Amino acid sequence: MLHGAVGFHIRRRSKMEKVPVSMHKDAKFESVRLYLVERKMGSSRRAFLTQLARSKGFIVEDILSDVVTHIVSEDCQASSLWTWLEGHGVKTLPMMQVLDITWFTDSMKQGKPVAVEPRHLIQGSLPMLPDATTSTPVAKVSQYACQRRTTTANSNKIFTDAFEVLAESYEFNEMEGQSLAFRRAASVLRSLPSKIQSLRDAESLPFLGKHSIAVIEEILQCGFSMEVQKILSNERFKTLKLFMSVFGVGLKTAEKWYRKGLLSFSDILAAPGIHLNRMQQNGFLHYGDISRAVSKAEAQALGNIIDETVHAITSDALLTLTGGFRRGKDFGHDVDFIVTTPEMGKEEHLLTAVIESLKHQGLILYCDYRASTFDMSRLPNHKFDAMDHFAKCFLILRLDGSRVEGGLCGAEGDGRGWRAVRVDLVSPPMKQYAFTLLGWTGSKQFERDLRRFAQKERHMLLDNHALYDKTKRELLAATTEQDIFAHLGLQYIEPCQRNA
Repeated sequence: MLHGAVGFHIRRRSKMEKVPVSMHKDAKFESVRLYLVERKMGSSRRAFLTQLARSKGFIVEDILSDVVTHIVSEDCQASSLWTWLEGHGVKTLPMMQVLDITWFTDSMKQGKPVAVEPRHLIQGSLPMLPDATTSTPVAKVSQYACQRRTTTANSNKIFTDAFEVLAESYEFNEMEGQSLAFRRAASVLRSLPSKIQSLRDAESLPFLGKHSIAVIEEILQCGFSMEVQKILSNERFKTLKLFMSVFGVGLKTAEKWYRKGLLSFSDILAAPGIHLNRMQQNGFLHYGDISRAVSKAEAQALGNIIDETVHAITSDALLTLTGGFRRGKDFGHDVDFIVTTPEMGKEEHLLTAVIESLKHQGLILYCDYRASTFDMSRLPNHKFDAMDHFAKCFLILRLDGSRVEGGLCGAEGDGRGWRAVRVDLVSPPMKQYAFTLLGWTGSKQFERDLRRFAQKERHMLLDNHALYDKTKRELLAATTEQDIFAHLGLQYIEPCQRNA
């Protein structure tokens, strides 16, 4: 069983909250306070649904106020609903979930608040507010990915694919500024609810400069970008991309091999004087498997294996699937897990015990363990590190098809009955769990913008270890992701809406 992050255990408080405990003595879900919008619903239906929810242990507020966490509406017109909600002058509106009646119905069936999915959201975007102190809408599309809801659905794939190629090309030429600009532009287009049909649709969108607009215009006119086609047919681009698809090979190594005149894997493996480190050796050895997409069913099977291993060691361990699969993706290139325990200091020893057990089971094909260098006294870190300092290991595990519901992905005809899969495990102390979960869930652009928002808009420093308030000069505690969003004055974004 995979243990996901609890979605509804943050208790939102405000100075206005004066609800007597006796009013909600039968409440089972103290962290969730509903408000049912009567518009389109009618008073009698609202009264019936209110009684139904309260009978199941939900708190339903009669008045829309700052204590509400979830607004449920049958009015699916986002613009008119926003205007109506905005007129109530509620300061914490940006932090509330504004949901379609389907979320309420699903929750009643389950008898508990269900996780918010894209289908539960009101169709169309509600304007995002900069923080909880004002009710004045900002630009239609925020410059920050952490203020945009981006699901796995992408109505503008033809444009974002082109932007990603351009971003990679600039990255290969070590032009980081231009590469980031195209990644930001792609991120904005992914968040749009509909496809761009004309240049007018792209007007006023953040991070769409002259170059991006020119690419969009050419694709609208011709169906493709000539610049992108030239990049895709460029020998150096194709070779670097091929070499960097190998586990353990980065840009500098790929460039060095290309400059030696090597153009294929066979060239590398046959060339004298080429020294492969252990990671690269295993990258080539298992390339056919680990370059193939990992399915959700395979990720769940690995989760079951690791969960059984962890709980055979200690019963109080917590295992959480992160990365793209936590964001709702059906396929990924590897599988990431957080493993920890409530007992402080025990987490690193837990990880080494897990590795030893997996080895004993004959499941480890490759293991690169890195001990913790985390030092609480060195926080805050004013320079963001791409890699956190917790104990972690980079693995290639053997996954038998018999453990996977529906069988292995794309394994028809190989006859082995197993495949190699890339798996990463990280083990933070429990006090840092929420920050690690947020960072390892991604996406990379979402996390990049979350850190940028924290620093520029809130004068805070955020990374996988902690959140530091530079104004108050103190570290802010958080036990859930919701706590971190609340500290930043941001509306909580579900993992399935962080695919920036």
